[in-house]
Parts: sequence; C-alpha cells; structure tokens
Amino acid sequence: MIEVTVLDTYDTVIDTLPGVTRSAMSLDIRSKPATNGVQQLLGDPRFELMPFDSIDDQLDRLPDGARVAVTTSPKLGLDATVEWTEQAAARGFEVIPHVAARYVEDEAELAEVARRLTAVGVTDVFVPGGDREEPEGEFESAYELLVALEDLEYSFDEVGITGYPEGHDFLDDRTLADAMVKKAPYATYVVTQLCYDPEAVVDWVEEVRARGIELPVEVGVPGVMKYDRLLDISQKVGVGDSVRFLRKTTGILGFVRQLVGSRGNYAPDALVDGLAPYVSDPDYGLRGVHLYTFNQVADLESWRETKLDGADD
Repeated sequence: MIEVTVLDTYDTVIDTLPGVTRSAMSLDIRSKPATNGVQQLLGDPRFELMPFDSIDDQLDRLPDGARVAVTTSPKLGLDATVEWTEQAAARGFEVIPHVAARYVEDEAELAEVARRLTAVGVTDVFVPGGDREEPEGEFESAYELLVALEDLEYSFDEVGITGYPEGHDFLDDRTLADAMVKKAPYATYVVTQLCYDPEAVVDWVEEVRARGIELPVEVGVPGVMKYDRLLDISQKVGVGDSVRFLRKTTGILGFVRQLVGSRGNYAPDALVDGLAPYVSDPDYGLRGVHLYTFNQVADLESWRETKLDGADD
C-alpha cells in the first residue's frame, strides 16, 4: 500500500515552488474555555525543518535545545536527513528524524541508520510512508518498516506515525483506519497532517478514540507564510477542505479582508485558539503541536513568542 503524507509530500511541493463521518461526542469547539491551552500547545513545540542548505541558518533561529524534526527530502534522500540529524544533535537540539519507509533500501540500511541515530542520542523517530511512486527497496509502507524496527538491536523510546484529519487523496477512510490500527501497536504517538480547521482535528481525534486508539496526538500546524504560497502548497498536498475552511470562516469578502489586513500573511492563531480548550481534556490526548516551519523559522518564532506573551495576559 502506498502511503504518502503531507509531512514528506510538502518537501516535493516546496521543491517546485519559487524560493525554496463525525463522532457523536462532537462538541461546539467554541463552548469550552481555553484556560492555559495556548501555553501548553506552544510552550514546547516540535519544529519541522527540511534538510536543505538553509537548515543551518534556521537552526540558529530556534530556541536552545528545541525539538527539531528533520524531514526526508525527495531530492536529497535519507542520507541528508541522517547527516543533518547528526549535526543538529551535536549542537544540543533534541532531534526527531523522519525515517521514510519508501526511502530505505533494506533491513541492513535500516540497521545502519538506526545505529547512526542512536549513536548521537536520538531517542525519537517519526515513520511516514514516504513520497515516492516506487520504493527505494523492500519497504512499501510505514507499517512494514515499523515491524522491521522491532527486530533491530537498536531501539527508540518514541516512534511516531501519521494521522489524517481530512482523509487522503489516494486512500479511502476505511483503508486509513485499518492502517492506523495495524501501526498503532508499534508507535507511541501520532502526528497529524497539516490542517487549518480545528473542528476537523477535534472530530478526527474523537473518531480515533472511538476505535480504541489512545496514542497521544501532536497536531500539525502550518507556520507563518504568505497566503498565496501556503494555499498553493496546501492544494498540492491534498488539504483542499482546509483551504475551503479558510475562505468559509468569514466568507469570501472576509477572506479578502483577512488577506489585506494581514498583508497577505497567514498565521495559525484561529487553529491554535480552537484547539486550546481541548488540551486539558485527557480524552483527547493532545500533547502539543508539530509546527511546519517551511524553513521560515524567524517569522514563525516571532509569531509564537507574541502569541505566548498574549496568553500570559
């Protein structure tokens, strides 16, 4: 089964751009007080970076010791992910490399990757399927690689898998649900694909919990970026419903005003504010956010710091 996620797909999209059913328990997302949910979500996020030349400068702009996820690039392959993981770990960051299944040739290469990662102190890996039409070797899916990881002499405390709040362009909901049930015993948490609609995330979590999957969830949150570029990326990685959500929240005129008022930049305030009321509810198990930085850390960090300052007021 081909498994493609936004966490590895948007690398491909960036390469092509200039410059770099609902659960019965569903509630009105505005009916709960936010309390300190914003601080809990943004206080210690995971920052996702792509292993391009710009990553060195992006690391300089992150807080000391930050959690950094390094993706697998279709152009550069898994070697670049491992190399940048080693460099970032040497600089004191807590690094979570993406070990994309369809980029790994065989169990021998997987063992060597695991050896190098554990040698620099990596304790957490994220396992997506990988954005390749044909696999590099014997692993067709994340599930197959997760099984192989179990048999290695090297181990990780944390292993992440992908969740799809808005479904998948190529896989139906039943296939996605069955795949998660298979992968869940090998994982310790879930990271969701990029999504703009907090209600879609909350409803999806409820559905996952109803299927008996209790893994904690890190919500994928888009970073700060110009609307036109972000919408282009979003359409290409298959989150059209979220794009429509951005427009429908205030209507088309409101959307245009939003564009003008923000000088054409998107910031995820509405998404974070919508999720904040659920952070303290153990039934949802939201343990934080996974920030898609698009290698534009400076703008994202400026927004995050401002948001946290406002939450303290």
